[in-house]
Amino acid sequence: MAGTDTSQITPYTASCGGGLILNKDVYNMQPGEALQLTNFEPSVEGGYRRLNGTALYNSNIVPQVSSSTERVLMSAIFNDIIIAARGGTVYSGTTSGSWTSRATSKGTSYTYDFDKYNYNGTNKIIIATGAAAAFTLDTSYTEDIINATGGGTAPTNPKFVKSFANHMFYGGMSNSTNSIIFSGPFTEDDFDTSAGEIKVGDVVTGLKVFRDELYIFCQRKIFKITGTSSSNFALAEVAKNVGSISHHSIQEVSGDLLFLSADGIRTVAGTSRIGDVELGTVSKQIQDRINDITYDNVTSLVIRDKSQYRLFYPKTTGVESNSKGIISVIKVNPNTGELGYEYADIKGLKVSCCDSDYISNVETVVSGGYDGYLYKQETGNVWTRASSTYNLDSTYRSPDMTMGDPGIRKSMERINLNWKPEGEVSANMFLQFNYNDVNTPQPSVISLTSSGSGAYFGTGTYGTSAYGQGDLPITRKSVEGSGFAIALKITDTSNNIPWSIRGFQLEFVPGGRR
Repeated sequence: MAGTDTSQITPYTASCGGGLILNKDVYNMQPGEALQLTNFEPSVEGGYRRLNGTALYNSNIVPQVSSSTERVLMSAIFNDIIIAARGGTVYSGTTSGSWTSRATSKGTSYTYDFDKYNYNGTNKIIIATGAAAAFTLDTSYTEDIINATGGGTAPTNPKFVKSFANHMFYGGMSNSTNSIIFSGPFTEDDFDTSAGEIKVGDVVTGLKVFRDELYIFCQRKIFKITGTSSSNFALAEVAKNVGSISHHSIQEVSGDLLFLSADGIRTVAGTSRIGDVELGTVSKQIQDRINDITYDNVTSLVIRDKSQYRLFYPKTTGVESNSKGIISVIKVNPNTGELGYEYADIKGLKVSCCDSDYISNVETVVSGGYDGYLYKQETGNVWTRASSTYNLDSTYRSPDMTMGDPGIRKSMERINLNWKPEGEVSANMFLQFNYNDVNTPQPSVISLTSSGSGAYFGTGTYGTSAYGQGDLPITRKSVEGSGFAIALKITDTSNNIPWSIRGFQLEFVPGGRR
């Protein structure tokens, strides 16, 4: 700026990383961490990226049975199509056309569990509902009810099912909540030959295969089964006083196993290594969000291409636009150099069940809604509903930065933004002084726009020059105002394509001490 002694200008640089932080005081936060990070995702490529939207998987509603308000109880990718359940009936469906009934009278009390496997050259999916016998569908979508045709006694109304070491394991039986039952080898329904029951002394809440071992999650304990057959299966305790409160939260992500416990998101590796101590949680930075979770409605998925874990916890009676979820990504924090989990908020998706897998070798993410429809995530730029669309209201807010000295006034000269548009962008940027104090003059909004891959700041209150037009990754803007602490806030309520913020630099002149 004219009249400014440029020798006095001090740069303060922040690399965006660390994710949403809710448990630190302002003096201990890193500048690239976030006090707000809504509908942005921590990117493995660096920085924070605005989320992709959703689209209808099938324009036809999954048929209801008794109530128009029935939620989708299952959405699974199998044999390159979707298996969905609603109102106790299981259907198959493609991206176009109607839903075809494949099984009926399966119950409506629980979100269904399933597993995909191949024992004898035929791909199958096995489904447990908690209200009826487990059953399978093959690639012709023919139902086969698990009724102990091979001998023995079939498990009664299991909630959980998992194939391990060529045996089928069942848990959450209505008549045996503290045990698991496994079939004979290479069969789902022989409970006589080489089958068995294992009692664990606690209520089973989920099953998951991880690193060639079967993990048994309970309310207050975790066990694992090792071995290759019933002849050498061995049960070992992994953790006590730690368990999972929701089977539908358990996912393998980037070589670790995440699950939701009563005190937060944990990892199996961390839990088994640390034991029962509180440090086993990896979500302390977002504990306020954990405290808000309604456990009965939890569901989750993994996006493998992004090393991303998504946990949804909508309130049954809540409106769609306020429905919540959490994104978790393991990555290196650019400010600390430490490997850890970064988090962000999802807002606006009311997900009742979900799955991710490959269709024609393309990773596909599907979710069921409380409105009875199936949706495809990671598609488009808006949240799509059956009868409408609405924009992703996205927000990033940095910590209140004091540049190492909260007692020195900083007079702003310029902001340099490192960002990556993927197309046309229209967002708003704000600088907030002194913790957004109402008695401190605050700068007007700065327009952040792009056309194609080029980016520039629009003409705003503080000048008319555009910087960084073309393909340059750095956009520069002269600004005015001063404060002892400065925060950067960016909002995007448009229906435009995603974009990323990588980092920023504040240029200021140090002033007097208060």
